[in-house]
Order: sequence, then structure tokens, then C-alpha cells
Amino acid sequence: MSTFELIEQDIEAYCEEHSTPESDLLYKLNRQTHLETLNPRMLSGQLQGLFLRFIATMMRPRFILEVGTFTGYSSICLSEGLMPDGELHTLEMNVEYEDRIREYFAKADRRDQLHLHIGDAHELIKSLDYCWDLVFIDADKEDYTDYYEAVLPKVRKGGFILADNTLWNGKVTHEVAHNDKDTQAINDFNRHVQEDPRVRNLLLPFRDGIMMIEKL
Repeated sequence: MSTFELIEQDIEAYCEEHSTPESDLLYKLNRQTHLETLNPRMLSGQLQGLFLRFIATMMRPRFILEVGTFTGYSSICLSEGLMPDGELHTLEMNVEYEDRIREYFAKADRRDQLHLHIGDAHELIKSLDYCWDLVFIDADKEDYTDYYEAVLPKVRKGGFILADNTLWNGKVTHEVAHNDKDTQAINDFNRHVQEDPRVRNLLLPFRDGIMMIEKL
């Protein structure tokens, strides 16, 4: 491990120590995800979860769309900023996560506002007839641009799209291997957003990168 990586870990640990801790529910979900799933690093975690909660709380959205649920941690964080009559709709392809997601949604403070949809996100996006205030994309990287193009027409003017993993472990700054489809897809997505006159965007070097996109 490089000195830079050690410093990065120290900074993240310091930030966690000086940020509001997870709720008991999120702590248990975090721990269970790390114990029982193959890719626990896909979980948003304390810092990113707080970031998503702050964004949602500042926006007070009525309708949130999440593309990629994993075990439901980010869904619960985002839902805490919903308006009293708001709804969060989250899309997950992997049916193996469904029972755990529903278990934790049932324990969440805003359980009645959380709606899980299992299936292909492309088809589900088409079927949901909402004007989204906030969208969080954290799913298969090769389809990021397709998801973006599918949701942008359904986002209200002044609404936001957040896309996770847009630095992709720093690989976006290096020459991309010919067989590295995920890194190429993230590079293509970042460039697509950067060149899109319909939006204003900020690529935030937070965690694994979050692209913040405002619809103009």
C-alpha cells in the first residue's frame, strides 16, 4: 500500500470520527452487508450516506429515483430528506438482495415512502411516470449514459442527478486498457455530461467520485 493510500485512509477515518455517526439501523445494515455480501464496498457507508442525506434534506424532494439499490443503505439515507408526502423509488436488478432490502425498509422511519422495484432498470425507468426532483445513479457502469439519457427528460428543471463512482478508483486518469469496459464507460459518461448543454455539472472528488448534475 502506498503512502498516499495510507494518508487517504487516515483522512477518511478522521472525517468519520468528526461526522455524525450512523443510526443503529444503518450501522446494523452496514455490518450485515459486510458480513454477508461479496462486494460490501458497493455500500455507500457513513460519509456518503450523510452526504446523500444532506443533499436530500436541503432539496426537500417530493420524488426521488435511485438506480441501483444494493442492500438499501443509500435509499434509507436519501429518504430522510423527503417531503412528508414524498416517495422514493429504487430499482434493483439482483433479486438476491430483495429480502434484506425489504427487511431494513420495514424498520426505517419513512418505511411507507420507500418503494422497491425489482427488475431491469431500463424498463422500470420507462414505466415510472414521475417528475423526479432528485436521481441517484449507482448501478452497472456500462449503462450509465443510457440511464442518464432515460432519466434526464423526467427530471424537473432545477432538479439534480447524482452519479456515483465517476472516478472509478482513479482509473479515469490513466490510459484505459482495451478490455476495461467499466473505466471506458465511466470516461464516456463523464465526457457526455461535460458536453451536454442541457445541464450544469460538478465532478466532486469525494470517495470514489460523485458527478453532480443540475438540469437547466
